[in-house]
Amino acid sequence: MIFSCSGHAQPSDFIILKKKDKTIQSFYAGTQIEFVTTSGAYRNALISRIVHDTLYLQEFLVRRIPTQLRFYITDTAGSFRFAYHYNQIASFGKKQKGFNLSGSGASLLGGGILLTLANAVVFLVDRDKFSPALLGASVALGAIGYVLLKAGNKGIVIGKNNYSLKYIKVTGGKNDSLKD
Repeated sequence: MIFSCSGHAQPSDFIILKKKDKTIQSFYAGTQIEFVTTSGAYRNALISRIVHDTLYLQEFLVRRIPTQLRFYITDTAGSFRFAYHYNQIASFGKKQKGFNLSGSGASLLGGGILLTLANAVVFLVDRDKFSPALLGASVALGAIGYVLLKAGNKGIVIGKNNYSLKYIKVTGGKNDSLKD
């Protein structure tokens, strides 16, 4: 009687996010995933299943609706289904909204470089009009821009800083269980 009551579970394929050889996070059916695709689409969805290198997602459209008593309730207005190959994931994390720190840093860096080059030309052509204070300010502007550019949050970008995705095939078949 004890042996006849054993439970059976169906295995599921899953995706692993790795940095070098260390597993950062695992994604499998039933987990929430938030990423930006290679085409720029932002998805925050529930993984329905993972089969043959493809993530099947269900994203819910949630709205806040006012009631007659002047408070809000949250309602699911609908849902959308998507399918993405795991190689279409460009980065994990939210898409940039509002103030873009990286874009501002790039602008400041570019302006600092341009002003520094213009100061160098003025120094070579007419040393009487050269301003060391302006040169220092333009170098400082470029340095601030560089710091802001590096500090900008782009999430976890696949392929940079040794981040990679691995597809693990668990369900039937004689193919290799590990793909890049």
